Amino acid sequence: MSDSNEKPRNDLYEERVSEAKVVRKIVFYSVIGLAAMALIAIISGYFYFSNALGPVDSGEGETVEVTIPIGSSSTQIGQILEEEGLINNGTIFRYYVRYKNESGFQAGTYALSTSMTMDEMIQELKEGRVIEEPELIFTIPEGRWLEDVAVMIANETGHEAEEVMSVLNDEEYLEELINRFSMLTDDILQEDIRYPLEGYLFPARYDFMEAEPSIQTVIEAMLSRTQEIIDQNMAEIEESDYSVHEILALASIIEREAQTSEDRYKIAGVLHNRLDEEMRLEVDPTVAYAIGEHRYMTSFADLKVQSPYNTYRNFGIPIGPIANPGEDAIKAAINPEDTNYLFFYARYNGEVIYNETYEAHNRTHQQYRQEWVDAAQDEGETETETE
Repeated sequence: MSDSNEKPRNDLYEERVSEAKVVRKIVFYSVIGLAAMALIAIISGYFYFSNALGPVDSGEGETVEVTIPIGSSSTQIGQILEEEGLINNGTIFRYYVRYKNESGFQAGTYALSTSMTMDEMIQELKEGRVIEEPELIFTIPEGRWLEDVAVMIANETGHEAEEVMSVLNDEEYLEELINRFSMLTDDILQEDIRYPLEGYLFPARYDFMEAEPSIQTVIEAMLSRTQEIIDQNMAEIEESDYSVHEILALASIIEREAQTSEDRYKIAGVLHNRLDEEMRLEVDPTVAYAIGEHRYMTSFADLKVQSPYNTYRNFGIPIGPIANPGEDAIKAAINPEDTNYLFFYARYNGEVIYNETYEAHNRTHQQYRQEWVDAAQDEGETETETE
């Protein structure tokens, strides 16, 4: 009786062992197969991207005349180069440009060769060695108010400043721009926004192939440059607590307050710290913007102005940018320096002094305030500076 029971048990054990061996073989060969497929995919991807980044023609190549329009984005440039047979894939061009953080492509007509690598073409488009020389070149400095930028555009292009401002404030045109530029949202159309595109007109050198480009051409060229900077930093913006509109508002404050790159990142750190502590930002450039006058000093009377831009009265980030920031200020707003400072004081000579407490900040203020008093008197301003 015992032997007869033992025999089925042994058969069952051997059957299970056999099944386990089969399962192990299946798993083993599956893993080998997946690893082989992954290796093939990696090798194929490597050769695909190497081919995409390399020249279309590894021989002597053919020279192709290609025109890059004013305000072209990296996506548009990639499409143009692919259509002209100069690169294999325009989409890879866009992602490669973003990966390498490249910017500053110049509009114009170029003589490019199919024997050039993607890196060589990027360099050529950045250096702007064009066949046709631009008819109009001008530079917009960092940190200017939009109304001042409008005057600069008018002076350079032969338009009237009123015409430029009219286009910048045209609601139908703004709606069109919102549909075309992903960085633009309905935030710019808020009721209390002074100028919808304040902060979005990138300060840089602009080359135009025509002596008198249209106002729209100039505006869209400037917006394209800002969009390019935003696209390159979009991943970090999305990881932050702030929208693109808020980042540009912070960047505009940083641009107005700092004169050096080092101070931009430190001041950005102070602003972020104050926001984290739910303190008012209390920065003078926002008061000047709320009043609508450039000033050396901010008076106690100025602080009372009712405006969503006045950071002495309102908590948080202003309703919109107060100037047009450059790339460094935008990057500082996104990646502030990690400090414990909650206060900063900008001296008349440009030096910025940082403090962790109000008491230390007030001592700094009292020590250097006379510099601003003297400068204000020279400019005819007589009101008392804030504490």
